[in-house]
This record gives sequence, structure tokens and C-alpha cells, in this order.
Amino acid sequence: MAEKPQPVRVLYCGVCGLPAEYCEFGPDFEKCKPWLIQNAPDLYPDLLKEAGAKDADKVSDQLQSASISGAGSSKPKEEEVKRLPGGKIKKKEKQEVVIEKMTRNKRKCITTVKGLELFGVKLSDASKKLGKKFATGASVTKGPTEKEQIDVQGDIFYDIVEFITDTWPDVPESAIFFIEDGKKVPAV
Repeated sequence: MAEKPQPVRVLYCGVCGLPAEYCEFGPDFEKCKPWLIQNAPDLYPDLLKEAGAKDADKVSDQLQSASISGAGSSKPKEEEVKRLPGGKIKKKEKQEVVIEKMTRNKRKCITTVKGLELFGVKLSDASKKLGKKFATGASVTKGPTEKEQIDVQGDIFYDIVEFITDTWPDVPESAIFFIEDGKKVPAV
């Protein structure tokens, strides 16, 4: 009679929760490396060699940075760059409010406000205030770039700058731009 097959024991990573063999394809392999070196050294032998080389580099860097005169190296602090899966780099968004006027059916005008959320303004509250102030319909919608924006019915293109700066003092007038004829123009 044949032996009953036994279940396979799978070692799961303590950091990302994936099986240890698949950590390199997970969300953040760099965070998993120390755990893998300690708990599964046979799966990634290259990590052991890499870890040994890094330790040697750290010691040599510490020796080079130590100075006898006491004047330490004054290297400028490098900006932290956020890396996304796939190696893409996430850029920090510019804090600016963009106002655009669009016409529909050759007579209806819609004014679009983008970027208020970057200054800590809740878009739902902002749309209510804009609707009350200008006695029009205002709603939060997703734009073509999948970011939320406020659409206000009517031509309030030039009146809206003063309202934004008065209502939300955190938004400087220099950060407000118009889009006219496809060009970004400062509102000031």
C-alpha cells in the first residue's frame, strides 16, 4: 500500500506575510532582508554575502568619517525619495490651486478648481461654501487624472481667487493659477 502524502511545510515571512520564496516579489523586499538572513539563509545565499559586504562597508565608512580634529563631515542631508513597486519614484506634488473655465453646449460655463486638498481643505466643505457664496451648483467630481476636483456651475473665473484667499488663509494667492487658452497663468 502507498504511503499517504504529507503536507508541505511553508515558511512565511514575518515581515510581509508572503512565503519566504516570494519575498523578493513582495511590496518591500528591503524590509524583509534582515528577517530572511536570520530565518531562511538557505533560500537567499546572496543576501548573506551582501550583508557581510555591507557590514565591512559600514566599518570603513565609520573609520573614514572619524576625524582627529573634531570637525565632522558636514554632508547635506539627502532628500528621501519614495520608491513605488516596480522601481517608480513618487514625486512630491507642487502645492498649487488650478482654476479652469470650460464651456459646454456653447453657452453653459463650468469653473473647475483643482488642488485645494493639498492645502488641507476638505473638498466637500469647500464645494458647499462655493455653492452658497455664488448661488450656483457646486460638486466634487473626479477629473480626467482620477484626482478629485470641484466643479462650479457658472462663470466665476475671476471672483473665485479673492474668495479662496479670504476663506482659507493657508492658500497663498501666489499658489493660485488660471488655465487660459491651454496655458497656465498666475492669478496674481
